[in-house]
Amino acid sequence: MCWRSGRRLRAVERAPDSVQSHYPETFERDMACTEAEWLAWLPAALGDCPYQQGSGEVQVQIGSGALQLQWQALPPRTIALMRLPRLAVRFVFRGVPDAERTAFMRRFDLYTQRGGG
Repeated sequence: MCWRSGRRLRAVERAPDSVQSHYPETFERDMACTEAEWLAWLPAALGDCPYQQGSGEVQVQIGSGALQLQWQALPPRTIALMRLPRLAVRFVFRGVPDAERTAFMRRFDLYTQRGGG
């Protein structure tokens, strides 16, 4: 990305990869979506990985390991007159090597990110 003068934007030079480079075995996210939106995104975000869905959770098989996703609705975030829905999501990987975890999460993130700007 460049200025009209042809010079590269410094922000682009400092951000070579817009995707997270490491995903720990356990982490939590505050996602700006409703539970209905989350459930609609999940099948595509999980790809070909087999999964079983329960109430407020999903068990996903990734290779010889597994991922447990648990979520619960949070109060909406209010910014001026705007209200954003919120969902607390906990990711717990078991027996999934770093490379497989990163590959899975990169796909997952692409399917669950909202565009903007």
